[in-house]
Amino acid sequence: MSFRTIIAFGLAIGLASCTQAEAPASTAVAETAAVHPESGLPIVPLTITSGGKAIDFRVEYTTTPQAEMKGLMFRTELGPNEGMLFPNKIMNPVAPPAPRSFYMKNTVIPLDLIFVAPDSTIESIAANAVPYSLDSIESQGPVIAVLEIPGGRAAELGLKPGDKVAWSEPSS
Repeated sequence: MSFRTIIAFGLAIGLASCTQAEAPASTAVAETAAVHPESGLPIVPLTITSGGKAIDFRVEYTTTPQAEMKGLMFRTELGPNEGMLFPNKIMNPVAPPAPRSFYMKNTVIPLDLIFVAPDSTIESIAANAVPYSLDSIESQGPVIAVLEIPGGRAAELGLKPGDKVAWSEPSS
């Protein structure tokens, strides 16, 4: 089988799996974008409720310690409502809430780090973390997850400690 035949076959299968006449366009898009093209990580919906307003994100969900260690290193762009979620349970499936710290080694773009408290509210925000910095960025107390979004976005949206954070677990 030639390389061209293999590509054509793969495209045909991909198109066949995406054609759902009765499904709304938004559902088809959500299904085809379930895995991030660069990281290969699952993409899950995440909502932050701030001032009575729900703000929706689509975030990459780290699933292995290796994915957590790499994070958003080497990325040159991140959409305004995109990010990466680092739940504690990736490092330990029964992990209790614990203080977390991150650094910006090999991270090209500024990020806001949102630390999520055990009650699923924003515990603290480290705004505009400096690219390439090796300085430790720490939560102020025990957290269950850390969310990274584009630098300055938290202030732009008016996010603050106490805002509610909710996300879906990736399907297995």
